[in-house]
Amino acid sequence: MTEINQEHTTQEHTTKDITLAFEDIDISRQLFGERNKHLSQIGEATDTSINARGNTVFIKGETLAQDLARNLLEQLYGLIESHYPIYPTDIEYAARVLRKNDRARLKDIFLDTVFITAKKSPITPKNLSQKEYIEAIRNHDIVFGIGPAGTGKTYLAMAMAVAALSKGQVRRIVLTRPAVEAGEALGFLPGDLADKVDPYLRPLYDALHDMMKFEKVAALMEKGVIEVAPLAFMRGRTLNDAFIILDEAQNTTSEQMKMFLTRIGFSSKAVITGDITQVDLPATKASGLVQSKDILRDVEGIAFIFFKSTDVVRHRLVQEIIRAYERAEDRKTEKPS
Repeated sequence: MTEINQEHTTQEHTTKDITLAFEDIDISRQLFGERNKHLSQIGEATDTSINARGNTVFIKGETLAQDLARNLLEQLYGLIESHYPIYPTDIEYAARVLRKNDRARLKDIFLDTVFITAKKSPITPKNLSQKEYIEAIRNHDIVFGIGPAGTGKTYLAMAMAVAALSKGQVRRIVLTRPAVEAGEALGFLPGDLADKVDPYLRPLYDALHDMMKFEKVAALMEKGVIEVAPLAFMRGRTLNDAFIILDEAQNTTSEQMKMFLTRIGFSSKAVITGDITQVDLPATKASGLVQSKDILRDVEGIAFIFFKSTDVVRHRLVQEIIRAYERAEDRKTEKPS
């Protein structure tokens, strides 16, 4: 691609309109989107005006905004060139990444395929924090993913677990979660073990069924290859050759967290996820996840990845909702007692 700068001078300042000419017409069409919808989205995301003629785009706006738009267009073109299909959500995520770090390489993030789902959809990180999270799980036996809802903590952990199972790196997947609402007294609920804990593990099931066909999940669960284990029933076990996910870990007590971490055996990985702003424990009990940050932060082989509201990859409004609550909480703490 080639770049041409056209300078325009006004009494206030000088700006240069950027013109980008892309070489491949077919790739350009995919980049621009039907009726240039992608270009409109990129312009909105970068606060610029972008128009196209043939395989050439014209970027108008403030210098920094133009640079962001050019960077985004060039890197998205490179993704498509590498056979990565671009969707509107990808444009939104890519814009966030480059707005945060203009030196980030989108290929390093979006082309890092964790798993291919049963529907042939690639699961890849969508921002720098998710990329760091994936790398941490690859390189450490125990990883803590801490942050708000919608940042992909559980979903990516599940994708890594399914990928490890499919590659023969582990022999089973163990899913666990504290059942705080039932006070861990699951024995009084009707049904077998899976029936008792099903309501609490629904997010993990949802992620599983998104990645694998329902029949395959059911078969693997029947064989015990995928196991549902409420946290209260983990005591006394040793888990070898397993990928273990502890979800909603903010609702573990200190004793439960220690018990869980000491269940991990040889050739196993554990990912612990939670949101320390959403603790449902009684006020008299400290969160095991909160305490683990201080107790385990210097232990070699354990990684902590912290997500922020800007890492949310759900609907745009979810990010705004989280920010609004954070501001409200800040105002509350600032008020004099």
